Amino acid sequence: MNANARKEAVIDWSTEALGGFAAMLVAMPQAIAFGVVVYSSLGSGDAAAGALAGIVGTAVLGVIAPVFGGTPRLISAPCAPAAAVLAALGASLASGPAHGDPARLALLLTLTALIAGALQLFYGLIGGGRLIKYIPYPVVNGYLSGVAVLIFLGQVPRLLGVPAGTKLWAAALSPGLWNWHAIPVGLAAIAAMSFGGRRFKKLPAPILGLAGGLGAYLLMTLAHPELRVAAGNPLVIGPLFEKASSFGAAFARWSSFPRLSLMDLHSVLVPALTLSVLLSMDTLKTCVVLDALTRSRHKSDRELMAQGFGNAASAVLGGLPGAGTLGASLVNMQSGGSTRVSGTLEGLFALVAILAIGGLIAWVPIAALAGILIVVGWRMFDRKSFRLLRKPSTIFDFLVMASVVAAAVVSDLMTAAGIGLAFSILLFMREQIRGSVLRRKSYGSRVFSKQRRPPALMEVLEREGERTVVCELQGSLFFGTTDQLLTELEGDLKTCRFVVLDLRRVQSIDFTGAHMLQQVEAQLKDGGGRLLLSSLPPSLPTGQDLKAYFDEVGLVAPQRGALVFDALDDALTWAEDRVLEEVRGAADGEERPLDVAGVDLFRELGPELRAALEGCLVERSAGLGERIFRAGEGGDEVFVVRRGLVRIELPLGGGRSHHLVSFGRGDFFGEMAFMDRGVRSADAVATAPTELFVLSRARFNEAVHREPILGIRLFARLAHALALRLRVTDAELRALQES
Repeated sequence: MNANARKEAVIDWSTEALGGFAAMLVAMPQAIAFGVVVYSSLGSGDAAAGALAGIVGTAVLGVIAPVFGGTPRLISAPCAPAAAVLAALGASLASGPAHGDPARLALLLTLTALIAGALQLFYGLIGGGRLIKYIPYPVVNGYLSGVAVLIFLGQVPRLLGVPAGTKLWAAALSPGLWNWHAIPVGLAAIAAMSFGGRRFKKLPAPILGLAGGLGAYLLMTLAHPELRVAAGNPLVIGPLFEKASSFGAAFARWSSFPRLSLMDLHSVLVPALTLSVLLSMDTLKTCVVLDALTRSRHKSDRELMAQGFGNAASAVLGGLPGAGTLGASLVNMQSGGSTRVSGTLEGLFALVAILAIGGLIAWVPIAALAGILIVVGWRMFDRKSFRLLRKPSTIFDFLVMASVVAAAVVSDLMTAAGIGLAFSILLFMREQIRGSVLRRKSYGSRVFSKQRRPPALMEVLEREGERTVVCELQGSLFFGTTDQLLTELEGDLKTCRFVVLDLRRVQSIDFTGAHMLQQVEAQLKDGGGRLLLSSLPPSLPTGQDLKAYFDEVGLVAPQRGALVFDALDDALTWAEDRVLEEVRGAADGEERPLDVAGVDLFRELGPELRAALEGCLVERSAGLGERIFRAGEGGDEVFVVRRGLVRIELPLGGGRSHHLVSFGRGDFFGEMAFMDRGVRSADAVATAPTELFVLSRARFNEAVHREPILGIRLFARLAHALALRLRVTDAELRALQES
């Protein structure tokens, strides 16, 4: 049983109930307000139907989402994004063919919520929880701030108490339409919610706002007796369980389904998609905050499926959709809720509230709800984003947010979603172009292959290595970064014979990138050079097979094309061999096995000492792929390569190995065991037919007893050779750090 399971196995029901009850007190007033906002947009003015939809959404989401979700303490309830999207859709539908048909309008909103829930369920099934997190923060922040502005502006007419359907500017500029009974109630709710928390710190702000509005309304009834009637009173929600506001209306609206046209269904698809993404982002954002506060980790996909199931069930039962809400979740946590039980209890408390205090809810003033939502919108708007104007590097991010907000306010949320998607693409391209696709650039005179060569050949490579340029690429090579790479290579293409591109860290390549590589290959080929590609990933994150793709576009055609190598070292070795051939000539007699006098390690011993050494040497041959020694074996021999090539490999886990170095004709290996007589630290494998001189320490010590100067001379030569190797390594490390 894991830690989370053990935690939930022991439940303190009293603290869970307290957390759930406190969360319900936060979620319920806002849900009622959101429901009134949505149903008021239909033009029916039926505030009671909206209030009931908000309460049902709170109850259904509260019960179902925690049961199927996996995030402790998370409270799911109707939220501002859902209200904004559905209110905008309702206003649009009310002015269309469904005008004057409340049941049909309500059904279209229900279908929107149902499709959004189904989409969330689909996102969770395909692992979309991780993808939604990658939507750029400026886009998400701009969208949520746009929702906040819409909520804020949409409540001004209700705060002023103007007749239903009156537009914002008409309401603001027509004092004759204002209801002077509503304004004090709304202002009292705003004041209580904004400042009441300083005195009553343990009470949720929405409860304080609601209490302030109710108190102002009750005081007003003392002077105006006509306000003491709930039925037909435009200032209050009104009875919940009468006429269209009854529970049966939620199911009766489905009778309008046969009258829906394909155009009706088409009109709700984009809003449903927008709603599903918004609710998913809102939930996951809340989960991330809870993770940070509780040092836990939520399961995105499981939570999305739970939210989708809850929203679909809420839609079927006539409730509003919603998401994991931060305010109610924090109150739940602060009040003692620590498991998913508190979330379920919050939903049950909401259900009890419908049955127990439904009559009291009828007296909730609409202006008080408007005041609560005005404060919610004010707090939801990210005013800190204006700080982005202080620095030139973040001005574009501010413009993205401002554009999305402006689109939401001037046009609608669907347009804002489209603009947000376009900006997401632009932001991605900007980040790709900002970050260089070229991770490191160096030349063959400073970076060498792992094949050790005699000092004379190393001098040639140091002198002529500028003919080879080595570029390690990273990220995405696409139409936005190809010109950047081409600019970096422009000068080298005029002076270099070989261009080596290491693709190990490349994430994707599009046709423009492949075409650019073809241009580079063609230019090199015309000048007698070659393009060398190394470390092609077998499969990119996109699933693309890079080798097959290069074959399709003709970049690695057999007759005329780039050469492909498994590793960067193989490409460097090939380029170094070509440089040496061009400088020294191909016919160099290097295939003839060296004798003792021709070995650089023994060159300064003199005839007498070499003769003494020859008595210690043993000749050995190794075929292609033959292992000369294995890591962990004992041994005291040093090996000198007379002819061939030996690869030194460091064994890794899982049957893998790392290529350390390759030794060719005239070089030596195994000197560590020769000097300290310890076990071998790596494998030695012949990668070509190889002939060796083998010098064991035991036989060498016997010769040194007879000729002591032999030991001094040989160890001096060993120290000199190892010093040269270290100098080459130092130069390579310096080149890597400086490039």
